[in-house]
Amino acid sequence: MAFVIVATIIVIGTVLWNAVSPWWFTPLASNWGFLDTTIIISLWVCGVAFVAVSGFIIYCVVKFRYKEGHKAQYQPENTKLEVILTVVTTIGVVVLLAPGLIAWNMYIQLPDDALEVEGVGQQWVWTYRFPGEDGIYGNTNGRLFSSKNTFGIDPNDPNGQDDILIRSAEVHLPINEKVVFQLRSKDVLHDFYIPQFRAKMDLVPGQQSNLWFEPTLLGTYEVACAEYCGTGHYAMRGLITVDTREDFDAWLAEQPTFFETLNEGVEGQGKQIAQTLGCVACHSDDGVNGIGPTWKNTFGTERLLDTGETVIIDEAYIKESIVNPVAKIGSGYAPVMPAYATLSEEELDAITDYIKTLSD
Repeated sequence: MAFVIVATIIVIGTVLWNAVSPWWFTPLASNWGFLDTTIIISLWVCGVAFVAVSGFIIYCVVKFRYKEGHKAQYQPENTKLEVILTVVTTIGVVVLLAPGLIAWNMYIQLPDDALEVEGVGQQWVWTYRFPGEDGIYGNTNGRLFSSKNTFGIDPNDPNGQDDILIRSAEVHLPINEKVVFQLRSKDVLHDFYIPQFRAKMDLVPGQQSNLWFEPTLLGTYEVACAEYCGTGHYAMRGLITVDTREDFDAWLAEQPTFFETLNEGVEGQGKQIAQTLGCVACHSDDGVNGIGPTWKNTFGTERLLDTGETVIIDEAYIKESIVNPVAKIGSGYAPVMPAYATLSEEELDAITDYIKTLSD
């Protein structure tokens, strides 16, 4: 009887825990409330099945417990019981799977009247691209990726000259308008995830993934990478700000086009290179240290090395740390930074000049 008592306590405890559990959905901020309904249906089906199966086991243990002199009845077949089990199981499976299949079908049917945004993932940053006034994206090619052409846009394609590039991790969207994200990865597997929008999709190198949603609440929401993608995975975060259409248009008008990025100054090139290489995932520009030290107000200061020596953060030190990062490791930091020995002197100068602008 000890088993019956323990099993009963487990069943009752499980039901009570779920009834008063602090577990909660992230507040919904998109049109995908049906996904919440699907999860709730699944929880109810699984919960009822758990209670029913557990209750049946407890009943059998009590009903058919050992009794001296009792002889078991041989019954190899029971058509009625088999029919009941088959029907009940079929109903349970249908109720469990049908909502999910319906939701998935809705999820992959992309609307024709949606705003298009391209999202690009790389270790460990998000960047975005909007089509320009012509409404047509320029062609891209992986062979064209460079520090100055972070999206791999064909410079000879006239459709790409007015493409609007969002090189920061924050992108804005208009409220109550359908948005289609066309996602691709430049290096490894990533996963584009916005909990409040119930939007989640893998990015696979060499192919495009799509998802869509309609933001329904003004505000700023975090984008996370939900697929482990290396040392800086935890820092691969971004923001989506949902604006009114007027505020969105104003923000979009301030963003550079592909043509403008090809002709920007050294400081802008340095920032673009740092974003392209994923430097900003480990080195912040706001004074907060991450995997690596911040770049804010560091140029010209002293840094303690793991050898106990100190070094002045000047142009020579910055360039050496980029090309050969294990040569002089800052105290308290792990030697995990990859070497960028293939960068040209011009690119090293651009990054250095950008870091200098972050110091007062």
